[in-house]
Amino acid sequence: MSESRRPLRALQAVPAPVRWLAPPVVLLGCVAAVMMTGPYQPPTTAPQLPADAVGPCQALMKQLPATFEGHPRTDPSPYVAVWATSPRTVLRCGVPRPASLEGANRYKTGPGVDGVPWYQEGDGHGGYKFTITLHQLYVEVAVPQGATRYPADPLAPVSPVVLATIPDQNGNLNDPID
Repeated sequence: MSESRRPLRALQAVPAPVRWLAPPVVLLGCVAAVMMTGPYQPPTTAPQLPADAVGPCQALMKQLPATFEGHPRTDPSPYVAVWATSPRTVLRCGVPRPASLEGANRYKTGPGVDGVPWYQEGDGHGGYKFTITLHQLYVEVAVPQGATRYPADPLAPVSPVVLATIPDQNGNLNDPID
């Protein structure tokens, strides 16, 4: 008997109902596994901060609102805040400059909220990342798809705190950028 016929003989030894039901059961298991992974959740890893960023980031974290639209905040690290929206909304202080701000996007900004310019980019999963620009540090707010009614909603309670704690490029606090 040839080597290529052995797997077929082994399959024929399995009862017919099992052979017929195995592929749909495996497919159903794969679909269930994919669906149980849930929606995209932004990372909560703390960035590596330079020494001059520690003070402003600590001040920012102390003044952030404890809730956002009724969702409580947790702090998995001294420089990361997570609001329990579904999926979670994440603020990280002291992140690196977004790579997409190079080249043609070098001076691009997104929405300005309460005097704070935010750079807006997609997160690759249908949501958005907003990063402050024209300040000495970069602060990122990740808003996954479905976390809030409008993607920029978390910027309203965060912007006044950013303005009061993160110096602009000239070292000034509470100086709205027009």
